[in-house]
Amino acid sequence: MEVPNFMKDDNITQECKNLISSLPLDKDFLGKNNLCNYKGFWYHYNTLQGILNVENHFRPRDTDIIVASFPKTGTTWLKALTFALVERGKYNANPENHPLLSQNPHILVPFLEVDLYLERQNPDLTNHGSPRKMFGTHVPFFMLQESVKDSPCKIVYVSRNLKDAIVSDWIFRNKYMKSAMHGASFEVFFQSFCRGVNFFGPFWDHVLSYWKASLENPKHVIFMKYEDLKKEPRVQIKRLAEFLDCPFTEEEEESGLVDEILKLCSLRNLSNLEANKTGSICNLEFKDFFRKGEVGDWKNHLTSDMAKKIDDVMEEKLRGSGLKFE
Repeated sequence: MEVPNFMKDDNITQECKNLISSLPLDKDFLGKNNLCNYKGFWYHYNTLQGILNVENHFRPRDTDIIVASFPKTGTTWLKALTFALVERGKYNANPENHPLLSQNPHILVPFLEVDLYLERQNPDLTNHGSPRKMFGTHVPFFMLQESVKDSPCKIVYVSRNLKDAIVSDWIFRNKYMKSAMHGASFEVFFQSFCRGVNFFGPFWDHVLSYWKASLENPKHVIFMKYEDLKKEPRVQIKRLAEFLDCPFTEEEEESGLVDEILKLCSLRNLSNLEANKTGSICNLEFKDFFRKGEVGDWKNHLTSDMAKKIDDVMEEKLRGSGLKFE
């Protein structure tokens, strides 16, 4: 499959070109794909165009939900859980017709900057849920601030231990960039993360933007950890439902609905559905979004020196924030 459109530089306006000419520039770890640093974060050129379109034109409704994340930190799972929670009243009577059984979570909760707004300034948003629309994004929180400043819309953020995120991203790229990755060095890829020069990086600034926002306005932004979702899924999904103003009733809990949603949205179940074995979005095949989903899989891929380097970097960058990862 060809390089995703959001990694290219063939769909930018003259205004965007002028902006890029004034920004710090670099290449990705392959030394092939262009990156530019906009407001402290690294993006491919087409993605920056999508972000500018979102900044200038996206205005959420008060009831909308934005599922945010750094790439490969639990995005697909959180999109599925959020959709299932919010829409559960529609499909209790006919669970066999649930959209998650026939559509990929990234179709039901599309990305703003790399999907909806990538090639257009004013996309048609009427088909993405009613009355509550759900959207995904990988941009840091402050990039959304202009869009959401007048809206009490809900922002759900999920993060993950950086060591697992790096490994997941590396394997993901080897799936969708097969030919380009030939001869690529994991060491170089790893070092790009440590320097913060990677797509949507630096990782630590990204997570801190949402962490601080969740502390300042907990009714507007919730910060969730992938590890907590894995360790105590029932507790976390109930916490998420409370935040989204759709808490489980006693009757729903007694009927086993919490466990039904967790089973429906489990990575094992989603990956085995025919809907997620074929098809694609943004030139990314659905099946490539699913892997082990295990906590601590980094131990099978990182050397002890690599692990220590990440731990040292994260300790330095998160110091004093109150945020810690296992």
